[in-house]
Amino acid sequence: MKTRKSIVIIGTILLFMSCATNPFTGKQTLALVPNSQILPMAFQQYNQFLGENKVIKGTSEAEMITRVGQKISRASERWLNANGYQGYLKDYKWEYNLVDDKNVNAWCMPGGKIVFYTGILPIAKSETGIAAVMGHEVAHALANHGQQRMSAGQIQQLAGAATAIAVSGKDQKTQQIVGTAFGLGSQFGVMLPFSRSHETEADRIGLQLMAIAGYNPDEAANLWRRMKANSGGQAPPEFMSTHPSSDTRIANLTAWAPAARAEAKKFGVTSFK
Repeated sequence: MKTRKSIVIIGTILLFMSCATNPFTGKQTLALVPNSQILPMAFQQYNQFLGENKVIKGTSEAEMITRVGQKISRASERWLNANGYQGYLKDYKWEYNLVDDKNVNAWCMPGGKIVFYTGILPIAKSETGIAAVMGHEVAHALANHGQQRMSAGQIQQLAGAATAIAVSGKDQKTQQIVGTAFGLGSQFGVMLPFSRSHETEADRIGLQLMAIAGYNPDEAANLWRRMKANSGGQAPPEFMSTHPSSDTRIANLTAWAPAARAEAKKFGVTSFK
């Protein structure tokens, strides 16, 4: 009993003491693991990944990835500075690399370390399509989604330990039932919706950033129409996925595009590539 109470007390203290503010939403976010710890690990892992994969340099496509990335990161700095977040990016070390891989994917590690796979280029189709993907990936870094996922994972482990202790005096069958219920409940009721909310948030932030960078935000919905066609309807049901469905993303991005244009206008951007 004392152990269970201690876990609950420690968890509560951690939640109250370990929060950060998302500059784009103004919401409090989980920050149990500080960026001072996360970023060096991310940079090391990124360099290790590059050393183990074929990085493409000097081609027009590789140069386009870098060019678009720099425009999007500059747009993010303009937005942050204009909204009272000067110095927010001081520990970021932006890097944009194209990797020879057939997978349709791109990702960003905390601190601005970005990789595009060659497999996504035909679906992105153009520099503006690349900007839609880049804006989304940069948004993940800016919103500290990696930090939040790590923090949520720690809370899940803490809650799992507390649950196990709570039923430790029960028979084995009861312990198994409760353990399974906790695992399914925390995964489908908490962790997956948490991940989908990050993807939706990154879509919205990324749309604004690509518009401020001078790219047509309407192309983001078109990109996801092509992504949907490429998947051939093989995606899992939304409630079982870490990502919103393509239809949800298309609807959201279409609805948000006018607001992204309006945000870009605040920075003098009225025409788009």
